[in-house]
Amino acid sequence: MSSAERAATVVAAARALVGVRFRLHGRSAATGLDCVGLAAVALERAGHGGAVPTRYGLRLSRTAPVEQWLREAGLRPVEDAGPGDLALVRPGPMQLHLMIVVPGGFVHAHAGLGRVVEMPGGSPWPVLGWWRPGEGPA
Repeated sequence: MSSAERAATVVAAARALVGVRFRLHGRSAATGLDCVGLAAVALERAGHGGAVPTRYGLRLSRTAPVEQWLREAGLRPVEDAGPGDLALVRPGPMQLHLMIVVPGGFVHAHAGLGRVVEMPGGSPWPVLGWWRPGEGPA
């Protein structure tokens, strides 16, 4: 699968998950997803596999463990984001969050709204980094 096809598949998979309920540590559209689960499911549907962390809470201040997981999951940091990439953002002083870039905005698991949503426009939170799936399954 070309990188453009992979990106389009990730975007389509993310958008197909809009409306799924939020559940911390959720890894299934049937039972709920958090931001990590959303990214894992969307990437998996695009043929990308990789390690998915299970031990984390809603509060996390250090970026190093998240960046390490992203690398272990076969993603690489990039300077400029495109559709299908992940944004690592900081919504609050003790929070980190992943969102999937889609044309015109982001898809993410919104804990406050209790579901996966598509949000238009730029990130309302500081972006700490952009991450892209590698060329093959991790």
